[in-house]
Amino acid sequence: MRHLFLPAVFAVACLVAAQEAEAQGAPPAPPVTVAKPVIKDVQEHVAFTGRFDATQSVQVKSRVAGYLQKVAFTDGATVKKGDLLFAIDPRPYQASVDQAAAAVTVSETTLSFANGDLERATQLQKTGNITEQVFDQRRQAVIQATAKLAGDRAALAAAKLNLEFTQVKAPIDGRLSRTLVSEGTLVAANDTLLTTIVAADPIDFYFDVDETTFLAFERAAASGGPSASIVGLEGVVGTTDEPEPKRKARVDFFDNRVDQASGTMRVRAKVANDDLFLTPGLFGKIRVPLGGTKKGILLPDEAIASDQTRRIVHVVAADGSTTQKPVVPGPKIDGWRLIRSGLDGSETIAVNGIVRIRPGVKVTPQMVALPPVGPAIPAPPPPAAPAAQPPAK
Repeated sequence: MRHLFLPAVFAVACLVAAQEAEAQGAPPAPPVTVAKPVIKDVQEHVAFTGRFDATQSVQVKSRVAGYLQKVAFTDGATVKKGDLLFAIDPRPYQASVDQAAAAVTVSETTLSFANGDLERATQLQKTGNITEQVFDQRRQAVIQATAKLAGDRAALAAAKLNLEFTQVKAPIDGRLSRTLVSEGTLVAANDTLLTTIVAADPIDFYFDVDETTFLAFERAAASGGPSASIVGLEGVVGTTDEPEPKRKARVDFFDNRVDQASGTMRVRAKVANDDLFLTPGLFGKIRVPLGGTKKGILLPDEAIASDQTRRIVHVVAADGSTTQKPVVPGPKIDGWRLIRSGLDGSETIAVNGIVRIRPGVKVTPQMVALPPVGPAIPAPPPPAAPAAQPPAK
């Protein structure tokens, strides 16, 4: 009887314990904040890093040889086209001008005398008092004097031009470098580098576009995008220390072939630089639109997890069960992350507390509404007070 009674007592005790556990309730499902994706018209942008460069860069050299007489600028100064930069000793060239002018005077006198002889020979030819040979000689003298005068005038013009070249002037508007020679230095013609000058307003911005993105630009244009090609796209550019680019830029050129070594296309944009803040050689970043306006599905970054090589989101059903969906994220727009593919916008996505999600374990969804502009996720409403449980018997 004792052996039969003990199992019955143990079974009753287990039944009582199960009833008490059921009365106290099972552990609640972990709370997870869920929301519907933000769906609105978006303009996708892509960003690139590049370098600023001068639209024009000139190496200043003297066209004539001579001793440097004067440096007429301060290192690093901003100059206008035609401003005096250097002065070469002009005295040898002034002497050449005077010599050429004297030769022109002699040639003019000779031509005048030859013309007089030809006129007299013409009158004598009418009366037959001059031979044909003498007449031809007089005419030949006029032709030679005319040619000599033309040559002397050309030599005078060249001498004046060389004298003018002793004044080395700025060929463009821009900013100068430092002086590379000192006063009194013997300057060689077309050889000695005096300084350099770069045009600073506007300034060019060069950047490299990967082949895939470049094809996306071309396909967007072919499908009726905002422009016929990448040329004409308007974006914004800034320096590397600026959190957001602000200066307007316009793409005006892309190369005629893709670089086979890097698989990129070199692109150039023009940037206004009225304040001369941007300096050639600086790194910068540019953001340009990709395609036209379209319907976009947006989520916070906190809702996107990694599954080895994939990016996934957790879709939460009404009963609290969760499933994983792979997605392809894009750039950030208005604080949210654009989802290029993987969602249709009707799903309920876990946006906060995804670390509590486990396979096969249901969650307690706490619904919130994402605002059109992020990145703050609204807090879920406080849970309702639990109902009073009757005392366990």
